[in-house]
Amino acid sequence: MNDEQENTTSFNERFNRHFNDFDKALKSAAEKFLSLPDSRVRVVSHLDADGISSAAIIIKALNRLGRFYSLTILPQLKYEDVVRFSSEKDKVFIFTDLGSGELCAFNELMKDKQVFILDHHQPEACELKENITHVNPHNFDFNGSSEICGAGVTYMFAKHLDSKNKDLSRIAILGIIGDVQNPKEGLNKLILKDAVDTGNIKVIKGLRIFGAQTKPLYKALVQSTDFNIPGVTGNESGAIQFLKQIGVEPKINGKWRRIIDLDKDELKRLVEGIVMLRFGEDTPEDIIGDVYLFTKEREGSPLKDAKEFATVLNACGRMGKASYGIGACLGDLRFKKLAVSVLDDYRKEIVNGLKFFEKNRNSNYVIEENGLLIINAQSKIKPTVIGTVCSIIARNTSLKDDTFIMGLARIDDRYTKISMRYKGNKEVNLKEILSDILGDSEGEVGGHHFAAGAYIASEYEQEFINRAKQVIQDKLLKVKTL
Repeated sequence: MNDEQENTTSFNERFNRHFNDFDKALKSAAEKFLSLPDSRVRVVSHLDADGISSAAIIIKALNRLGRFYSLTILPQLKYEDVVRFSSEKDKVFIFTDLGSGELCAFNELMKDKQVFILDHHQPEACELKENITHVNPHNFDFNGSSEICGAGVTYMFAKHLDSKNKDLSRIAILGIIGDVQNPKEGLNKLILKDAVDTGNIKVIKGLRIFGAQTKPLYKALVQSTDFNIPGVTGNESGAIQFLKQIGVEPKINGKWRRIIDLDKDELKRLVEGIVMLRFGEDTPEDIIGDVYLFTKEREGSPLKDAKEFATVLNACGRMGKASYGIGACLGDLRFKKLAVSVLDDYRKEIVNGLKFFEKNRNSNYVIEENGLLIINAQSKIKPTVIGTVCSIIARNTSLKDDTFIMGLARIDDRYTKISMRYKGNKEVNLKEILSDILGDSEGEVGGHHFAAGAYIASEYEQEFINRAKQVIQDKLLKVKTL
């Protein structure tokens, strides 16, 4: 039995034992919410694609119930945020894609509120009072890092509010993709089935290259991060020469062609050509995989492919335009255009961040040691894109496996945002590692196994870096023995 079969067997066993209890918890939470007096609902969600998708789902569900609401999008929920919410007049709060890390704060500060927390991050250990309703897959032996995301939990809650919310499964797919989860894995496959059954999502086999709908073909190949294409990835002239060699014209009538512009024969030659270039790789055929398309979006739109749509949502959240992303999820034509327009500014910020990294690799801003890369960007990279920059660096083929990547970027004069990623094939829990680095010092950690973040007081940056070096070296010894 291979690893995939073992994981499937493990999930099926856990599903049979625990899904009914998880579903009952969601149903109970929905019934409790519906029984409350008809007052304004305070919605709080995260700023990434998963958080924006979650917010869009709950907003649409509230609209259908005729409920008034106000919305706040946060980069991370901190103790001081809970303090602020506790002093507000609203009596009903729904937190989506965040909240599980501040359960004790809710217990302590929100005693006169009805609080609903729909999250998938590792929860804080705390015995909750009756006014705090917390639904999290981890409490039912499901993995919130790979088997369901925040938008997935929110969608399943919304479906219990009203069965007509089944059509919101399409929005949950964006959260799954945006959180780098597999829609066919774990509880996600239940949501995918709903999205396909309602006619909103079509799953096809295609090239796993980002930008099939929108990017010039040669550029999509050059910028491929899902897999490396020797001689093509990172090489524009190499990409154009490769296309000409296999008989695929990169440009016709002065217009650059996209993957979706190729006919079947050209697409076949492209796939075969890439596989041949990757012949020395362990799995050269991994370039083909599932592609998730929104059936009601026009061909060639950045919102057609779920992966590109999720990137649009990330751009909106990280550029302070979350409302554009939510509007796009809800199908508003004006907000769709606005959301797509944010992409250019987002890409510029990412490019600037990557340029800063490359330019300063031999300076005090960048620390490179065995198995550890730290970018102390200070105010040179936006705190909302430092995580994306770290993720892209983690996919860099020139970076050695078993490398931990950490980025620090200042939010203001008081706080610094920390993002952590890992390049390698070992099982690591970045949230736990980041918690170990912080230790008893002042700071707050969020995230999960594959991507973690934290906030610290800026005055402790150097202390944090010194501690990170110690902890990571210890972790590397353990990782290399796995």
